[in-house]
Order: sequence, then C-alpha cells, then structure tokens
Amino acid sequence: MRHLSLDQVRHRVVAGRPLPFNVYRPDTTLLLARGQVLDSEAQIDALLERGSLVDAQEAQEVQEVQPASQRAVPPDASQAPRAALPALWQDSIEHVAEVILNPASGRFADALDEATAPLRQLIERDPDLAIFQVLRQEGNDHVQYGVRQAVHAGIVADLVANRLGWSAGDKQRAFKAALTMNVSMFELQGILAAQLTPPTTAQRERIQSHPMRSRDLLVAAGITDTLWLQAVAEHHEERNGSGYPLGITEPCELALLLHRAEDYSAKLGRRATRDAVPADCAGREIFMADPGHPVCAALIKEFGVYPPGCFVALASGETGVVIKRGPTVMAPIVAALTNASGAPLREPQRRDTLLPLHAIVGVLPAGQMRVPVDLEKLTALAD
Repeated sequence: MRHLSLDQVRHRVVAGRPLPFNVYRPDTTLLLARGQVLDSEAQIDALLERGSLVDAQEAQEVQEVQPASQRAVPPDASQAPRAALPALWQDSIEHVAEVILNPASGRFADALDEATAPLRQLIERDPDLAIFQVLRQEGNDHVQYGVRQAVHAGIVADLVANRLGWSAGDKQRAFKAALTMNVSMFELQGILAAQLTPPTTAQRERIQSHPMRSRDLLVAAGITDTLWLQAVAEHHEERNGSGYPLGITEPCELALLLHRAEDYSAKLGRRATRDAVPADCAGREIFMADPGHPVCAALIKEFGVYPPGCFVALASGETGVVIKRGPTVMAPIVAALTNASGAPLREPQRRDTLLPLHAIVGVLPAGQMRVPVDLEKLTALAD
C-alpha cells in the first residue's frame, strides 16, 4: 500500500462533511475510517500536524474529476458569437476548478492541458473581457474563493507574459503555474479571506510552507517541468530577500510574475477585514513593490489605470463600469449605469472617456455601485 501525506489532499477534507477516505497514523495504522465527520478546522489541522496519511489508491478511486471523454467539449471561443462569451467563461472556469482541486486524481497534467485550452482561448479572443473577470470577482465559498483567485492570477500572468513578448510555450507554462501555485492551500485562502482575526500559529506555518508543499504535490501528480516547479516553489520570494520560504534574492522571472499576478488579483478581491482595493491604487502598489522590474511595468501597461471591470465616476455626473481599454491608459470605454442624479439607466450607455463631458473623475468602491451589472449587455456594448 502506497501512502500520501494528508496534506497533499487537504482540499478534499471539509469540516462538517464525511471523510472521503480512511486516514492513517504516520506508522500506517488506521486512525479514522472513511465516512467519519470532522467537526472543525482545528481537528483537521491537528491531523495535519501529526503527519497523518491516506492510501494513494483510495484517494485516486474517489477522485472527483470527470474523465475528459465524458465531458462536453466547450465550443470554440474563436468562433462563438460574442453574446455567448460570458457563459463560456463560466463553464470554462468551472472545468478548470474541477481539475486543479484534484491533483491526486491521476492524469493530472493531461487533464490540466485539456481544461486550460478553452480558457486561454477566451483570453486571446477578448482580453478586455478576461480582465473584467479579474476585477469583478465573485464567490465566497472557502474552496471556491481559492480556486477563483487561482484563475484570476492565471489571467493576469497570461496577459502580462504576452505583454512581455514571451513565447507561446512560456505563456502556457505561466498560466498553468499560476493556477497551481497555491494548490496546497485553496481552502485555507478562503478561510483567511473570511477570518476577522490574524492567522493562527498553525495557519502561519501552513502559509509559510505552502510554496514547497504545492511543488511537492505537483511532483506527486506527475508534473516534470522543472521551471514550472521552481516558479511554484519560489513564488513568494523577493529580490530583496524578504520573501519566503527560503529568503533567496534571485527568484526566477516566472516566480516573480506569479508573485505579482497573485498580489494584484488578490488586492482586487474583498476580504472580511478590508474592501477591495481600487484598481488604480492596486496598480500603483504593485508598481511601487519593485518599480525597476519589467514584470511590474508590463502589468501596469497591460491593465492600465482604469482596467475593464473598474467602477468609475464621470465628469457628466454619471457613474458606470469600464468595459474596454481605450487609446490611452487614462481613457477607456465606459458603460454608464446611472444618470447624474444617481438613478439607474434603463439600459447601459456606451461612453468614450476621451470626450471632456465623459472624462473619468474618480474610481468608485464596488460597494457604492448598487446597479446590477448585466455582463451580456456590457459585452455587446464593448464591440
């Protein structure tokens, strides 16, 4: 019997739900039988701290990824009508989520290739709509939060790598590395986002160790790309030596890209202890983190000051949401959602912010916009 560390399949152990497999002590004697319920995160953390194990074969047998042969093939995004793109985004994100939540499922590398192809096709088809996904973040479930953050970081990494002129293979690697750099702590990310208190000692230890744990989990899942694995292990290192887990001063360029992509997309998401950082402030903070590095400069050039999905106030008194990057970083295309009195418009109206009347005068917090955002209508306006 071959055993895996429980930590490698931690994302599948959920407080309040039956265990999907037997759990063994470090000496491989049975500790908890499949079907038993752990009532709290503290109980799960205690199992992890004592080095608990699971049977690798059993973990694979109860894996949740549907074989590719049984899945409907998503339509070709390059040929799909524009109105269908929002639904294709949702379907493609859900497909990727199924895969990255189950790295111990077998054929992980192939499943990831199959799942990411439609999503990268959508990014290439409409980069503005891709950026919109990053800005208008959704999902509060613990695991869903971590997976969504992975997808958002992947979008950022893919677009910035393209801006940097990376090869097709390097861009694909960047996207998959961004999706998997936190594969060992998806649920913890969601817990921390909803937590009002500072991380516990056990949580801090898991945070500090997650780059190496994610790398090890990917190795166990059959990933052999050395640069991908190196970048995952180094994605929290800084050039000034202040990063973790090793405090090195020369992380690889892909690791730096992953770090900035994750940091930027995380700033744009709301947490229990803070609102989402406004897009213009998030970009400024990323640039100031390492102003001399090409990755930071490329990220700012790609997303601009007012990226798609950013809520803004216009000189006309209207408020709306950016739907498309414009001829300059300061002049995107906006869909007005309210009139100058703050009343919702019956239909969103396209505004060119190069015109003085519709110039952007400020960024609005997401919580200030009470008007529902109909992505299908906004997608049509962006044409």
